[in-house]
Amino acid sequence: MLTNPMYIGIGAGVVGLIFGLAFAKFGRRGARFSVSGDDGDCVEIYVGNLSYDMSEAQMRKEFEKYGAVKSARIITNRFNHKSKGFGFVEMPNRPEAEAAIRALHDRDILGRKLRVNEAKNKSRE
Repeated sequence: MLTNPMYIGIGAGVVGLIFGLAFAKFGRRGARFSVSGDDGDCVEIYVGNLSYDMSEAQMRKEFEKYGAVKSARIITNRFNHKSKGFGFVEMPNRPEAEAAIRALHDRDILGRKLRVNEAKNKSRE
């Protein structure tokens, strides 16, 4: 009875509907998470040429010298979880973020000259 073509067509339609709704909600890249109450003025900063020994806590501490830091993350290889040598810092106050960028760009930390600038891809907006 379940091999009837009518049931197969209905089942395929339901599965397609479920995937279509999931795609509409989450898009191609997955869910987009946002913090409620975010004022939209948060500055995302790209930090490149990081030492492979630097931790997220160390990177956060360097930026906190110039103001409040919302988040600091170092991008890692998904298989071995080692640093890829770059990361991102979010700072909620633009003047503090600009001061951090000016102060930390080309600064030697753990034997590497950092490359620091405002992140260009604003996919979360």
